[in-house]
Amino acid sequence: MLTFAGSALGKEGESIRRQLEHFQAMHPGIRVDVQSTPDAADHRHQLYVQWLNARAADPDVLQLDVIWAPEFAAAGWILDLDRFRPPVDDFFPAALTANRWNGALYALPWFVDVGMLYWRSDLMSHPPTDLDGLRQLAARGVREHAIPFGFVWQGARYEGLVTVFLEQLGAFGAVILDDHGRVAVDSDRAVAALTYMRDSIHVDAVVPAAVLTWQEEQVRLAFQNGQAVFMRNWPYAHALLQDPEQSRVAGRFGIAPMPAASGGAPTAALGGSVLAINANSGDSEAAYQLIEYLLEPAQLLERARIVGQYPPRPSMYDSHELEDALRVVPSEARAIIEHAVPRPATPVYTELSQILQIALHRGLTRQLEPRAALQQAAKDMRALLARTELGATQP
Repeated sequence: MLTFAGSALGKEGESIRRQLEHFQAMHPGIRVDVQSTPDAADHRHQLYVQWLNARAADPDVLQLDVIWAPEFAAAGWILDLDRFRPPVDDFFPAALTANRWNGALYALPWFVDVGMLYWRSDLMSHPPTDLDGLRQLAARGVREHAIPFGFVWQGARYEGLVTVFLEQLGAFGAVILDDHGRVAVDSDRAVAALTYMRDSIHVDAVVPAAVLTWQEEQVRLAFQNGQAVFMRNWPYAHALLQDPEQSRVAGRFGIAPMPAASGGAPTAALGGSVLAINANSGDSEAAYQLIEYLLEPAQLLERARIVGQYPPRPSMYDSHELEDALRVVPSEARAIIEHAVPRPATPVYTELSQILQIALHRGLTRQLEPRAALQQAAKDMRALLARTELGATQP
């Protein structure tokens, strides 16, 4: 018998239960039970830590947030999947990078989330290609169309702010950690990125100060109600915005990669879920069979249709079936995913993120100048990496 732990509520629960039934029909000798977990990510993480730290054999297969894989791998809680020779060539490279630790692959992507730019197609013929264009079009929308907000994004002090900042870092050619795992968040280009974000609020006024308390849903509702020219959000918002019964912008928006500044590149923060095997599983071979099945194109297409999740396999984005399932143009979605950048793959990512969240919010609320805020964050991050002896580890 196998046990699967992950999202099992609502449409996600409906989808996984149907797929597990099909898997069992194909493998009569394998029974699979769903092990309930909290839907909130932090509560699920806490429960997983309790189970795995106690060396429990259940659950066999775990759905992890993409940022947890290095932490669980470094703790010895999940199996190195290279022994199964997974078809790594058919997954988006960034999604695999996020699941590697010390060169080994510990999880496979189940679906990908990416930060994307939502733009009002009734106000412009095409989305902006650079940050100056974004600022100008946002200001014009406010000025000429009496739209309250030019651009809205997640600015509350939580993980969402780090993903927004990651995209702005890429836009300016900067990173949080460099290729050798060294802190680089206090570079001149990183300071320029945070300064741009701050000035968008307090100087250009195209971003409302209210975003400093907003998470995904407040941002979505502002755009959905016709109150913003542009929005940064995740793919989940797309189907909700297309519902004419609740959305004032249904049929009047498009999606695009986040634009970049000179010297940078369009960047999409990588999110999503991955599948891993408990290192103490009593049947790792069967557990991998289950993962293989869940990652087959047919199963991924079903999840796209039922749950609206983007598949991690590039080869699926040439399919008309995927367009029907997601109600987006697959080539447009793929163009965004190909700009995906993972957050730092390190066992102490959560601690690094908490340090960064505080500094970013202080910089955006003008409690500190951007350079001072990032220098303090970098100092604290270097101290953490030195204390845990992770400062020179390759992600």
